[in-house]
Amino acid sequence: MADPRVIWVDRATGTAALRPVEDLPALRGDPSGWLWLDLPEPDEASAAWLRDVFKLPHTAIQDVLQRNHVSRLYAFGGSLLFLVLHRPEPGEEGHVHYLELDQFIAPDFLITTHGPRSAQVPVEKMLAETDVVAERLLLGKLAVTGPAELAHTIVSRLCQEEERYVNSVAHDVGLLEQTVMGKSQIRAGDGFLDRLFRVRHALLTVHTMAVQSTEVLGRATRLYEDAAWLLPTLRDLQDQYRRVGRISESQLQFLAGVTEYYRARTDQKMAVAGEKLAVIAAITLPVSAVSGVMGMQTIQINEVNWPWTISMLVVMTAMSLWLLWWAKRQGWW
Repeated sequence: MADPRVIWVDRATGTAALRPVEDLPALRGDPSGWLWLDLPEPDEASAAWLRDVFKLPHTAIQDVLQRNHVSRLYAFGGSLLFLVLHRPEPGEEGHVHYLELDQFIAPDFLITTHGPRSAQVPVEKMLAETDVVAERLLLGKLAVTGPAELAHTIVSRLCQEEERYVNSVAHDVGLLEQTVMGKSQIRAGDGFLDRLFRVRHALLTVHTMAVQSTEVLGRATRLYEDAAWLLPTLRDLQDQYRRVGRISESQLQFLAGVTEYYRARTDQKMAVAGEKLAVIAAITLPVSAVSGVMGMQTIQINEVNWPWTISMLVVMTAMSLWLLWWAKRQGWW
């Protein structure tokens, strides 16, 4: 398990430095800067820091320790906001993992927590956004004025990853569209239908995350409309998630069009096959009836009545030819 990360940012100079976890109580009382605490996989010890050092509410701490399947928020006055957001991570057999990012945003600190996670997801995947932001912050390549702006940077990278994921899925949608629109025949055993629904599942997952995050941030925007230190961040993040939601929805609509065309082609093939079977039945049924009734009279075990047999064959041939001509007149083939 990755270790907690404490970054202290000096307000006067804007420089950031790593500090040991033991310095948390002293840093909380230092007005010369603000801190960022990143907890990869919170446990009971982490919960004790959140409770004793930061005086965070018990309900929010419990949500940090357990998995949240939907985006959520807690508003604690005008000086603390708790957000639960997600990012998709592709897994095996078309499964999409929900990577959870929880944030406590206040004027003088930012706390980010990750997980719980599936055993199939490496820790590095879960920490992708915060690792990059922390590295840039410590190297002086990222200038932020406070915790809200830092939270904006982290969540913006979350949105960018979702957009990249939609772009990769859109490539698969394009391949499916080429297959459906092409002249090659799609056979039942080639896995096309399975690919179609896996792509749809991936797009639905991203769209669900984006819509939920948009709603949560919209609610936060209304609750913190008087908080000048946080409101611009919330508005911009809501706009970013709204954009991801619209992009994923448009891809879902495009995929629905591809699916409808595929179903139309399949239905047409079934209709043609049904017509052919109807022609075969119309031709063979009368012939079968004649042969079934007259065959027992003309062909016996020890004797064949050749005049009747030849007459019956002529009648059956004439009936078949007439039925073929009639089916052609009806446009059945």
